[in-house]
Amino acid sequence: MSIYELKPRFQALLRPMVVRLHRQGATANQVTMAACVVSVALGLWLFFALPARAAFALIPLWMFLRMGLNAIDGMLAREFGQQSRLGAFLNELTDVVSDAALYLPFALVAPFSPFWVGTVIVLAGLSEFAGALGPTVGASRRYDGPLGKSDRAFVFGALGLYVALGWPLPAWSGWLMPLLAALVAWTVVNRVRRALDEAAATPQNS
Repeated sequence: MSIYELKPRFQALLRPMVVRLHRQGATANQVTMAACVVSVALGLWLFFALPARAAFALIPLWMFLRMGLNAIDGMLAREFGQQSRLGAFLNELTDVVSDAALYLPFALVAPFSPFWVGTVIVLAGLSEFAGALGPTVGASRRYDGPLGKSDRAFVFGALGLYVALGWPLPAWSGWLMPLLAALVAWTVVNRVRRALDEAAATPQNS
């Protein structure tokens, strides 16, 4: 079970807002780029400016808002005829860039290891790459877990809130990033395996 499976209910709540944005002339690509710009700006600010730990509360807040924006851009594209080849590239690439920027500040939080935070970032990118490759083998775009984009947003959002509250992280929490890396690696394997299974089960046109 992945948080991604709750997406249809979330979209239903957002539909009135999507209709209003369309009437005001907003496009899916504009929403996609805006979400990426804010994500990168927030992640780099937290990493380089070294603000008070309370500033990490912005991560869960923005993760939630970004989830909404990601749903909105997809709805604008599908329901109002805004799908485009450029949009397909932007949708995949900006998600990877945004995730990397938002995970980066945790490399500065003890006892997390910068190496393992970096490993999670790399594997997260690979997991989205593996999912996006599904159509190239005759399968659908794969969103399998156990640690897809929405699940990672929940985990890092919760960590951001914990850090912001000033609670000390126990020494054993240093194992959390290796655990997340293992789960994301498992996600990569699941997406590849299930894409291959789906493709094999799809009748080939003669």
